[in-house]
Amino acid sequence: MTRRSIGYLGAAGLSGIIFGAGLSVARMTDPQKIWNFLDFAAIPSGGWDPSLAFVMAGGIAVAFFGLRLDRWLRLPAPLAGPAFIKTHRAKVDLPLILGAAIFGVGWGLSGFCPGPAIADLGLVPQNALLFVVAMVIGSWIAGRILDRAERLAAPATASAVAAPAQ
Repeated sequence: MTRRSIGYLGAAGLSGIIFGAGLSVARMTDPQKIWNFLDFAAIPSGGWDPSLAFVMAGGIAVAFFGLRLDRWLRLPAPLAGPAFIKTHRAKVDLPLILGAAIFGVGWGLSGFCPGPAIADLGLVPQNALLFVVAMVIGSWIAGRILDRAERLAAPATASAVAAPAQ
């Protein structure tokens, strides 16, 4: 088990509280709000609710600047963690497109996004419980599929690197 510092746990807790409060203030925990945003057919009648776009723009702006602070400030490590998390995945590929499509369909059908659904467990659990259980199971299955695909691809990549050029 990984041991976390008090600073890390405090920062995670504070971030969660701020995130949850923001979801509640923006009414992102209300599936009807999501459906009203996704109902583009209601634009001519004035029934479309564009306010969620402002919530998304705010989140994108915070993430854009927050994810670049380590470069701008030349921080050797995050303030509340051992190291910055860097990923090798930097391209748009089929798993990303499929995952985004599945996420979008689930979001549109249920009106729940993962963060707000978890927040709704504390507010109206009977509405969110099935979604959260299905989300956890789906994430676990997808993780198993991706892990297996990476294991199958690893020997091919290793043998291609080890083989001498002819």
